[in-house]
Amino acid sequence: MIAGSLLHPAPPGPASADATLNQLWERVRRRGDMPGFAKAISAILGAMRGEDEHQFSMTQTVLSDPVLTQKVLRLANSGMYSAFGQRINTVTKAVLVLGTEAIGHLALGLKLIEELTRASADSAVAHVEMEKAVLAGMVAQQVTSSASASPRDAEEAVVCSMLHTLGRMMITFYMPERWSALQALGGAGGEDAAAPPVLGLSMEAIGRAAAEHWGLPKNLIAGMRRVEPAPRGEVFTHEDWLAAVSTMSSQCASSLWNDDEAGAAQVRELAGSFSSMLGVAPDHILTAIDKAKETAATDLTIAPLAKPAEKRAADMATRRMRAEGNKVLLSGVSDMRDVVATANPGQMMSMALETVFQGLTFSRALAFLRNRRENKYIAKIGLGDGTRELIGALSFDDTYSANVFHASLGSDRVIFVENAQDAKFAAKLPQWWKDCLSDARSFVILPLSSNGQPVGFIYGDWDDSFPPIHLSQTEFALLNDLRSLIVKTVVRRQQVELAAAKPR
Repeated sequence: MIAGSLLHPAPPGPASADATLNQLWERVRRRGDMPGFAKAISAILGAMRGEDEHQFSMTQTVLSDPVLTQKVLRLANSGMYSAFGQRINTVTKAVLVLGTEAIGHLALGLKLIEELTRASADSAVAHVEMEKAVLAGMVAQQVTSSASASPRDAEEAVVCSMLHTLGRMMITFYMPERWSALQALGGAGGEDAAAPPVLGLSMEAIGRAAAEHWGLPKNLIAGMRRVEPAPRGEVFTHEDWLAAVSTMSSQCASSLWNDDEAGAAQVRELAGSFSSMLGVAPDHILTAIDKAKETAATDLTIAPLAKPAEKRAADMATRRMRAEGNKVLLSGVSDMRDVVATANPGQMMSMALETVFQGLTFSRALAFLRNRRENKYIAKIGLGDGTRELIGALSFDDTYSANVFHASLGSDRVIFVENAQDAKFAAKLPQWWKDCLSDARSFVILPLSSNGQPVGFIYGDWDDSFPPIHLSQTEFALLNDLRSLIVKTVVRRQQVELAAAKPR
């Protein structure tokens, strides 16, 4: 009798460490699209070491991958870098402000997980392991922020935490039959304990071997080991701290996954047991983990913690609303284009205000005009609840001040503020906004300039009753079309006034 068949292969038997790793590298080579990844790894490491300065640009490498660009910028603007107190909108600025090594570490961790996900996108088990790794990174980010760790230490901890369960990710992605054998021996949740007899080495050893195989920095590899919670000894190195943060963060990720009371109890136990080693009070650790949960509920897709069914329903509703809104913007811009040759600036401003209010489903929208005789910007018309009562109170000096409104007016660029409630952003908000409009969570400023001089702007915001707002490139393009049409009528009026003022 044949021991196995093509349809029902025999379960793999015990393997030596070398045999397991050799099989893993072969699977990676065949299935993982790793040549491109290996090239990116080499380029990133070359930049971090100062090699090939003339041939390689960290900025160009990151920008060549749109997904990586988005993730690097998101992490660069996260709480771990709050000490910089500035918004980082470009990869170039991220490299300048944070340094090549910091961006390199972020890029390495993110690129690795992205490639592993792509290699086995059809594997539900692999997807779970990947999202747990991302969740571990979120926990590490918040915990190191609460510990006031330096940005470099914090970003190393995030990457170590994301890669802490790299062995589990590698096996689920590339050797699913071995994963099944691990579960058959150890049961669900007992895969790590079953690894030595089935694979010939531990999950941790597989993860560290993979990291070494790809040439990841030694300090990151040193932090990828599991440690048991204990008071700090006489010798406690930076690598020991990294290992402690990443061990606790990865264990928290597993406990948080199902968002149940059993997991919550495990998290409380972890916070207490690792407190001494991390030098952070247990209640501070728990507060940081709660913040990570909030982020995870928004960013993860399949974790029970993220309530995926509810999220999918909300996403579909948002997509339908956004599609209808874009139709409103398109038709509004078309209507304005039809009358641009005959309408006056006030009429165009009114049409634009109505278009953006309906198209972007603002809570309220307001049009401000610059009064040069009074040296003020004054709100003239508004749509939405309470705007009629606000009109008389909304004005401010046109003298430049370091806030987001003057930044938009001075640069003549649309500015979108995703979270106006962020404490780090408070210094960029003027007092008049705080007095009258501070219930807004997100807002947009559409500056209007003629011949390089601001003449006014349109403002629109959303309150907390709306889901998180993200504007698409299509919407930004339509808003810029709308601005240019208003400005055309302003320029035409200025030309008429100038001609009338000339002596005859």
